[in-house]
Amino acid sequence: MNDRDHYLLGVRPEIPAARITDDMTAEEQFQNRTLRPVIKFQNNLLIAAFKNYIRKYKNSFFDLSLEKRLTYIENAIQKDIKFRNSLKGMIIGQFTITEYETYIRHSSALNKRMMGMVIVRLKDQIQLFEMEALV
Repeated sequence: MNDRDHYLLGVRPEIPAARITDDMTAEEQFQNRTLRPVIKFQNNLLIAAFKNYIRKYKNSFFDLSLEKRLTYIENAIQKDIKFRNSLKGMIIGQFTITEYETYIRHSSALNKRMMGMVIVRLKDQIQLFEMEALV
């Protein structure tokens, strides 16, 4: 293992609930072994990126009801390819070389899992996107 891989693995949070078993698919194992810790580690950056996204689009997010704000989060990530790719880069950039090699073999399925997890994480922290929190 090279120094970069060692450092990356060393800073990731441990997630005891993210169990890995032999009967899981390769994608499920990757999700629990890699995606969950990386997304948790990158949480503050993902929050900052979405706050910037809201500002970039003239704060229209704040005119919406709670239900529509949740839909806005989903649409921003699913339909804005540039934003989606930016978020993916924030996560993929934290992979070790071995993890990246696994990722490229299963990228389609893992991208869906990755973005689904980011959507849930942002929705669960929607209170951080209030107008006064952005100032």
